[in-house]
Amino acid sequence: MKCEIIAVGTELLLGEIVNTDAQAISQGLAELGINVYFETVCGDNPERLRSVLEIAKGRADIIVTTGGLGPTADDLTKETIAAAFGKQLELHQPSMDRLLQHFKGRTMTPNNEKQAWLPQGCFVLDNDWGTAPGCAFEAEGCVVVMLPGPPSECVNMFRQRAMPYLAKLSGGTICSRYIRVFGMGESEMESKLTHQMQTWRNPTAAPYAKEGECLVRVTAMAETEEKARAMTEPALEELRAILGDVVYGVDVDSLEQVVVQEMTARGLTLAAAESCTGGLLGKRVTDIPGASACFLGGVVSYSNQAKQDLLGVKKETLEQFGAVSEQVACQMAEGVRRAMGADVGVSTTGVAGPGGSEQKPAGLVYIGLSTKEGTRAVRILKPNQSRDRVRRLASSTALDLIRRYVQGLSE
Repeated sequence: MKCEIIAVGTELLLGEIVNTDAQAISQGLAELGINVYFETVCGDNPERLRSVLEIAKGRADIIVTTGGLGPTADDLTKETIAAAFGKQLELHQPSMDRLLQHFKGRTMTPNNEKQAWLPQGCFVLDNDWGTAPGCAFEAEGCVVVMLPGPPSECVNMFRQRAMPYLAKLSGGTICSRYIRVFGMGESEMESKLTHQMQTWRNPTAAPYAKEGECLVRVTAMAETEEKARAMTEPALEELRAILGDVVYGVDVDSLEQVVVQEMTARGLTLAAAESCTGGLLGKRVTDIPGASACFLGGVVSYSNQAKQDLLGVKKETLEQFGAVSEQVACQMAEGVRRAMGADVGVSTTGVAGPGGSEQKPAGLVYIGLSTKEGTRAVRILKPNQSRDRVRRLASSTALDLIRRYVQGLSE
């Protein structure tokens, strides 16, 4: 089925807010195996919205709209869509009762009542995160789903209300699984999976590039969720065998989550010495609940003096090789491991940019890893990248080094 997302809101066209609703809806539709062919943004203008709807009706099986369901005068999405599909609005008493309960003890102005008027015969999507209910109906060969605009309402309503409704239309239950990959680019990964992507029908495999890493979504449809999930298992096994140890997890959220879980399970501890990443590595680790079971602490040694005083980096090493070097990365990792009494010490030192330093190019980073088996460092060079991207990649590389060590994998 082909879907079009129509976001209604002049504030989107003016660039006052970012359309995060469409991103979340697109991701959810992909999980259901529904292809988004078009995304349109329209201002709060009934004539322009009618024009957009006429185009969408001719090219999409499903139309999902966001915004324009509230109580104000410019919230005209519901009225315009109902008219475009020849439907009358009628009072939905349960929605009115919810509004009255919401405003209990306060004054509910008359304009709020319009939120309880919905297209005749529609399926109501209750809003437990705000006041405006959503709705869905089928007409003129299209499925129409209307959602409110505020992301805190829209995203929750789409996942909790609209996705189950759309899943029933597909005649089965969808199960999506995610293989997370670090250390292989999207083009290389896609080339390795060409056969599966082109020939698999159920389940399907689809690669995606994320920030500094990749993932493969495996989606299966069956009569029940249990059967659909069972269908994904051999597919996951086949894809993992093809991709190898660049796969850091299945149905996990992040590298840092895997590192914390793996180290905690093995009773290992970690300490970090950071220069170019400025504490980003430590932040990512401590963002994970339960990180205190393995993470002892970190040192942000931005200056050469701090590297010497806090980590024991030798002055002659700094003078001979510079702060951005394999030798300094190793001494930083050893120093923080020794200072914290950790099983694993990790370090980052590099040139995040935009300019070079020590006659070394922007994007050059060394990551050190110190364990009881010894100390080593890896070098990455990513020129012409933003400062944020270099720092993010450096912290991800450090996390992947730790993962590989803990899992007994090669570098």
